Amino acid sequence: NRIFGPIWNRDSVACVVLTFKEPFGTQGRGGYFDDFGIIRDVMQNHLLQMLCLVAMEKPASTSSDDVRDEKVKVLKCIAPASMSDVVLGQYVGDPEGEGDAKLGYLDDPTVPKGSTQATFTTAVLYVHNERWDGVPFILRCGKALNERKAEVRLQFTDVPGDIFGNTCRRNELVVRVQPNEAVYAKMMSKKPGVFFSPEETELDLTYKSRYKDVKLP
Repeated sequence: NRIFGPIWNRDSVACVVLTFKEPFGTQGRGGYFDDFGIIRDVMQNHLLQMLCLVAMEKPASTSSDDVRDEKVKVLKCIAPASMSDVVLGQYVGDPEGEGDAKLGYLDDPTVPKGSTQATFTTAVLYVHNERWDGVPFILRCGKALNERKAEVRLQFTDVPGDIFGNTCRRNELVVRVQPNEAVYAKMMSKKPGVFFSPEETELDLTYKSRYKDVKLP
């Protein structure tokens, strides 16, 4: 898309946030999960694939080999994460919750007693190449969170010379993978009326509304 090409780089993008959230815990499969943890279970495969699709250069063709080659180039430009850029956590039960919400990770009988395995993590990665150098890619994933969601959110840099008293929010482009697939842009618009009052609005492409007759995979 020509409209995005010139701004898809470090000059216009302030950060990229990649999120994978699940509202449920291990649900009796904690023994399997504990061997791998959330980083191996979600981050190193699902989120890194999403990162590569955002950061890679245009491949020579749409063939799987050409797409793979561009993804590999991105991965080779990512430096190992520093522990100062990583947050790890493990969910606990909510005494006031209902059903499984009352149970923490260690309450799963299949989880080894005293396990310190992470069920949530946030990591900041940097792609050290000409296009993305200095732009933080923030990867977040976890179990037993407040909602089910997988999305990519590109936050653009602030507009210089703000004349609205710092009331304008940064523009964002959001690609929602699940649930309810959509692509939407968050932008500032003047509220109708005889006054200058900017508000955030959205240009929204929701797949189930636009492609009613298409069965999504």
